[in-house]
Amino acid sequence: MVKPQADDLDRHPPALKIFISTGEVSGDLQGSLLIKALHRQAGLQGITLEIRALGGQKMAQAGARLLGDTTGIGSVGIVEALPYVLPTLQMQERAKQQLQADPPDVAVYIDYMGPNLSLGKFLRHHLPQVATVYYIAPQQWVWAFSPKDTEALIQISDRMLAIFPAEANYYQKCGADMTWVGHPLVDRFSPPLGRAEARQTLGLSATDQVVTLIPASRHQEVTHIAPLIFAAAQCIQRDVPAVKFLLPISMGSLKIKLERLLKTYQLPISLVEGSSQVAIAAADVALTKSGTVNLEIALMNVPQVVTYRLNPLTARIGYHLLKIRIPFVSPVNLVLPEPVVPELIQWHANPENLAEAVVKLLQDPAERQTMLAGYGRLRQALGDPGACDRAAQSILEAALARAARVNEIGA
Repeated sequence: MVKPQADDLDRHPPALKIFISTGEVSGDLQGSLLIKALHRQAGLQGITLEIRALGGQKMAQAGARLLGDTTGIGSVGIVEALPYVLPTLQMQERAKQQLQADPPDVAVYIDYMGPNLSLGKFLRHHLPQVATVYYIAPQQWVWAFSPKDTEALIQISDRMLAIFPAEANYYQKCGADMTWVGHPLVDRFSPPLGRAEARQTLGLSATDQVVTLIPASRHQEVTHIAPLIFAAAQCIQRDVPAVKFLLPISMGSLKIKLERLLKTYQLPISLVEGSSQVAIAAADVALTKSGTVNLEIALMNVPQVVTYRLNPLTARIGYHLLKIRIPFVSPVNLVLPEPVVPELIQWHANPENLAEAVVKLLQDPAERQTMLAGYGRLRQALGDPGACDRAAQSILEAALARAARVNEIGA
């Protein structure tokens, strides 16, 4: 075998190897935006990338080779996580074997705390030469169960990149090498899709009263949240008979479950597959589960009502045994922090209460305007455009520094 000459390597340097680990639909979205930015920034520097990932199809479409699809094994809650423990461990084990056989220059963790802690400890022990970056760290700044978890996250990370100011402040105070890059969704909705364009696409008139329902991006939410939101929609229809409902489907695997559930409700619901942005932009109000989608809705200037329910056993363990108390659940309210959007969570979430909050936003212009003003403050707090490119630059710096060290040792 002929060994490459030094000048050949200078002209054609080997590809930088990047590994990204995340989970669930929101992580897949954030990972895909980051991958696009990594390729953008690498292209400006004449760098070739090889990206492997634990994630989902959005990341694959953006240019990653998937080592495993994590979007279908995500959950929130103690009881809810039990069915996914074994599949997660099996996927992690396969990923660890592949990483040990072909180490990356940099490993990037996106949220997904339990699995990423396991991967991070493995890399620190078996592949300590690999640079590590935590981008979008778990929300310890909101609901840290133990300082030890925060310490562990910092220990597995050479550097951390925050998307929220409070996130950056928290981890900096705990000793992390932390940089606030801003929120990546600011770029995605600058400017947001227009209401008139979205309605034209969906065949809706300008005068239609439209409520978009967003009950689930996880399988557990079809069980615990979708029935609540569909029952609330029945109450809304009772008070606003001409209302029309839109239901965007974010995961094909959820479609059959949601369609089966909908058969028990007599509702004028139109399913919207593909991009959820059109269904959101067309709405007067969104009735939605808590999550990253709340920020998307806010950045599209659509009023919203937020709800969430866990398995009752998980909720009781969290409230009574673990004594978890958090001021807000929706990231919209957490960022400022103030009650910009109404939250009806767990025991306070029932169809009548949700319907009342939605109808108020449909019929009260002052209530809508107050919420939109809050969205303006939120947008300022999320930082300037270019968050993904700033994150990508930092990750490439870490990867290049690691590759240079390896080349020095090899020389």
